Amino acid sequence: MKYKKLGRTDVEVSEICLGTMTWGNQNTEAEAHAQIEYALDRGINFIDTAEAYPIPPDARRRGRTEEYIGTWFKKTGKRDSWILASKVAGKGGIARNGRPIDKNSITEAVEESLRRLQTDHIDLYQLHWPNRGHYHFEGGWDFRPETQNHDETIANMRDVLETLDGLVRAGKIRHVGLSNESAWGIMQYLRLAEENGWPRIVSVQNEYSLLRRQYDLDLAELAHHEGIGLLAYSTLAAGAISGKYLDGAMPPGSRGAVSGGIWRHNEFSVPAIHCYINLARDYGLDVCQMAIAFALNRPFMTSVIIGATSMDQLKTDIAAADITLDADILRGIDALNRRFPRTL
Repeated sequence: MKYKKLGRTDVEVSEICLGTMTWGNQNTEAEAHAQIEYALDRGINFIDTAEAYPIPPDARRRGRTEEYIGTWFKKTGKRDSWILASKVAGKGGIARNGRPIDKNSITEAVEESLRRLQTDHIDLYQLHWPNRGHYHFEGGWDFRPETQNHDETIANMRDVLETLDGLVRAGKIRHVGLSNESAWGIMQYLRLAEENGWPRIVSVQNEYSLLRRQYDLDLAELAHHEGIGLLAYSTLAAGAISGKYLDGAMPPGSRGAVSGGIWRHNEFSVPAIHCYINLARDYGLDVCQMAIAFALNRPFMTSVIIGATSMDQLKTDIAAADITLDADILRGIDALNRRFPRTL
């Protein structure tokens, strides 16, 4: 397992991050603990969760994923073996009646997460999505200029950063990250932090996969010059890249079945998925491992977040870290990206 610096910090995280959003819905507590143990044995030291988990969001289950992690910490006493990341939900979410992210919601969320996680600090605390509009799982951008006031937006960002600064000073969080964020949003947070001596953003958790590579554009340049590490989620496009949903299939217990359908399949994504499967087969590779290995190969990548509902899936995903894609495969992927530049 390789390790990379988290932004401009001295914190080193494994290039594979253990995702947890199925724990408490598709996975039991025992299964969650087994995944933690297996990942730790394979050199993974980075785990990502959120107050909104498990997914799909449900007020009755909210926070259960963090609780499972907390019981493992308590049972084993191995909290220090992990770089722990969590997130505060925001506007429209199931936490705090969907209130936007602000001073009060962050303060409440951190205290609740610390209690559930049974720890005294969170190493990386992230804003799950911005109040003003965001990129999200469907590959969309729901920003509406007519609903936004610039001065109010900046004032909220100042309020958020000042609150996070207080939590860092109190030792309750160590570093600050964003998620589902745009280049403009990241730059505003960086500017405000520098002007006021508040915590600098170290990472952004955005979607990145063979089927969705918008990050290659403006965000990649920002990441390079500003030292913002990408923590990529949905590298397997919610499992769609595996081909398990092709031809109308809906495997019982799968993400698509639990979420009430798979939104990744349309007249653009289906042919692209077939082509990526065929490319992987031509080189004797598992397409899921090829997708993860490709993401790990990107120059702006800090860590790829993997999520698995079975131990076999987890083993396959982690093993992708040992795969090196040669020049011919990379050229094949580039050719398919030019053919299918936007499939979601």
